[in-house]
Amino acid sequence: MTVSPKAIFPPRKRRPSAGAFIPPNFADQKLVQSLLLLSQEISSIQPFQFLLRRTSLSIIRKTKLLSILFEELLRNPILIFSPTLLCFEEMYILLQRIRTLIEDCSNGSNMWLLMQIDSVANGFHELTVELSTLLDIFPLNEVDLSEDVQELVVLIRRQCSLVKPDLDPGDSSLRREVLTMLDRIKREIVPDQPKLAEIFQRVGLQTAARCTEEIDSLEEEVQNQGDEKSKSEVIALIGLVRYAKCVLYGASGPDSESQRSTSKDMTAEAATNIPPDFRCPISLDLMRDPVVVATGQTYDRESIALWIESGHNTCPKTGQNLAHTSLIPNRALKNLISMWCREQKIPFELTETSHKSNGVSIPNKAAVEATRMTVSFLVNQLSGSQSTEAANGVVYELRALAKTNSDSRGFIAEAGAIPLLVRYLGSDVGSELPNLQVNAVTTILNLSILEANKTNVMETDGALNGIIEVLRSGATWEAKGNAAATIFSLSGVHSYRKRLGRKNRVIKGLVDLAQLGPNSSKRDALVAILTLASDRDTVGRLIEAGVVEIVAGVLDSLPEEAVTILEVVVKKGGLAAIAAVYNKIKKLAVLLREGSETSRESAAATLVTICRKGGSEMVAELAAMPGIERIIWELMGSGTVRARRKAATLLRILRRWAAGLDPSPILERPNTTVSGTSATTVM
Repeated sequence: MTVSPKAIFPPRKRRPSAGAFIPPNFADQKLVQSLLLLSQEISSIQPFQFLLRRTSLSIIRKTKLLSILFEELLRNPILIFSPTLLCFEEMYILLQRIRTLIEDCSNGSNMWLLMQIDSVANGFHELTVELSTLLDIFPLNEVDLSEDVQELVVLIRRQCSLVKPDLDPGDSSLRREVLTMLDRIKREIVPDQPKLAEIFQRVGLQTAARCTEEIDSLEEEVQNQGDEKSKSEVIALIGLVRYAKCVLYGASGPDSESQRSTSKDMTAEAATNIPPDFRCPISLDLMRDPVVVATGQTYDRESIALWIESGHNTCPKTGQNLAHTSLIPNRALKNLISMWCREQKIPFELTETSHKSNGVSIPNKAAVEATRMTVSFLVNQLSGSQSTEAANGVVYELRALAKTNSDSRGFIAEAGAIPLLVRYLGSDVGSELPNLQVNAVTTILNLSILEANKTNVMETDGALNGIIEVLRSGATWEAKGNAAATIFSLSGVHSYRKRLGRKNRVIKGLVDLAQLGPNSSKRDALVAILTLASDRDTVGRLIEAGVVEIVAGVLDSLPEEAVTILEVVVKKGGLAAIAAVYNKIKKLAVLLREGSETSRESAAATLVTICRKGGSEMVAELAAMPGIERIIWELMGSGTVRARRKAATLLRILRRWAAGLDPSPILERPNTTVSGTSATTVM
C-alpha cells in the first residue's frame, strides 16, 4: 500500500548535508535488515502528484526493486565480507539521503520547490548516479543469490547508468509562467484570473486550505534562507499565494479550514499559552527581536523603537526615565523564543515585504504590489458583503493580513477598511455572529500597531465608541480583551492617552475586565490601565473606579502587571492612593520574597513610596511582618540594580522608624550593593 509522504515524514526545518549521514555500526544481518526496512519505507511512498512526478516515480521504483535484493539476502543469510560490507554501508547512507530529499520535497512549499526545480531534479539525478556506482562495485558473483535476483540487480544497474538529467518540460514551463506573473505584478498588472487558476491547479494549490498551508510553508522557508535575495524571492511568492487564495477560493475564516491552527494574533493567549517572558509589554505580542533598554526591561525592537520615536523618554513598564535610548539585542531570549516557536509550529521571523542590502531596506516590488492587490480585492468584497457570514470570511482575511507587516497595515487603512470594520463592532453583530465581532476588533487592533493608523482609528466616525462598546459588552472575552489591547495601542500617543483617560466608560470597562475576565483578558486590561495611569489626572478616576482593590485581587495570578500598576498609582495618586493601598502592604512584602525579578523590583519601589508618603502608620504595618528585614537584605543581595537601591532605601526607612525618627526625609542613594553583611554605596 502506498502512502502520502507527509503521512510518513514529520516536518523538519532544514535538510542536513550529505556529510551529516554516517554509516551504521551494525552486524551483518542487522545491516541488511535495516537496508530492507529503509528501502520498503521509501518504496511505499506515493510519487509526487504535481511537480517532479516522473523523477520521483523513477527513484521510488528503483528503490522498490532494491528491496527484493535485501529480502533475498535475509532469506538466505550469508557471511558478508569487507568489500560487500562497505558497499552496503554506503548504500545505507545513500538510501537515507534519498529519503531525506523526498521528505524535503514533500513537507516544503510547492511554490519554492518549483523555483528550485532545476537544482532539486539535479539532486535526484546525482543520487541515481551514485546508486549506479554502488551497484557497479557490488560483488554480485561473490554473493549467493538466485538467478532472478541477479538479473534484477543487473537491470537496476543498467537503468541507473542510462538515466540522464531530465526535467519535465511541463515543470519548466510552469516555472516560467509563475516568474512571468510575478514580473507583471511588479509592473502593477493584475493577474488574469483564469491563468492564475490554471497555474495554481498545476502547482497543487487547489483549495483555500492548501493555500494557507503553502503560506505557512513559505514563511518557514524565509527562516531557512541565509541570503537576503532568496528571502526576498520567497516573500514575493507569499504575496502571490495570499492574493490567489482570496481571489480564486474566496475569503474564509478558520472554521471553514477544518479548525486548523492559524498563526497567532497578538494577545491571543487563549489560543496559545505564550510564556509571559516571551511577550512584549507594549504590543502584547510574541517578541520577534527582543532588545533591552536602559532600565533593564526587555521589549520587541519594533514596539520600543516606535515608543521612543513618538517622543517618549521613559520606560513603558516602569515609568523610569531612560538614561539613554540604545537598544541592546537580547540574543539569549531570542534563541529561546525561536526554539519555542519551532515546537509550537509558529512562524518566528516576520515576513516583511522588503529585504536588506548593505543594511538598507529595499522593498520587494512584487510582494508589495501583490499585497496591495489583495487588500483592494478584500476591501471591495467587504463593501459589497450582503451577509454576516460572507463578511466574517473577508474580515478574518484582513485580520490575518493586518498582522503580517507594516505595508499591509498601511494598505488596509488607505483602502478605507476602518469605517467598514466599525459596522461589525456593535452588540447586534456580537449576538448574531460573535466571531465577526472578534475578527473586526482584532483587525483594528492589528492596524493600530502602525503609528499613522492610530490617528485613522481615532478620527474615524464611530470607531472609538465601537471599541469601547466591545470593551464593555463584547460577545466574548476574546473580543473584550482585544478591545482593551486596542485601547492600550491607541494610548501610545500622548494626546490620545489623555483623551481615553477622561472617558469613564473606558475606565469602567477596563476595571471590570480586570476583575471578571480570564487571565488573558485581565492581562490586556491591566496593561491598558498601566498606560493610562501614566497621566496623573487619570489616576484619580482609576482609584475612584476601585482599581486598587481589583489589582490587589490579581496579585497572586498576575503579579508583575498588578504590582507595576500599584507602583504607578501610589506614585501619582496622592494620599487617596496611599490610603487605598494600606491593606495591601503585607501582600507587597510577600512579593519581595516570592515574586519574579521584575515584581520584586516594583514591590520594593511601591513600598518605598507608601512608607515615605504615608508616614509612620504605613511603616509600622510593614515592620509588623515577621522577618521583613531579612527579606529586604536578600533583595539587596540578589535583586536588580534598581531593586537593590529601593531595598536599601526601604531598610533605612524601617531603621529610622525603629529609632523613633520621621521616615519620610530618607533619600535614595545612587546605587547600593551588598558585600558580606554590610551595604556599600557605589557612586
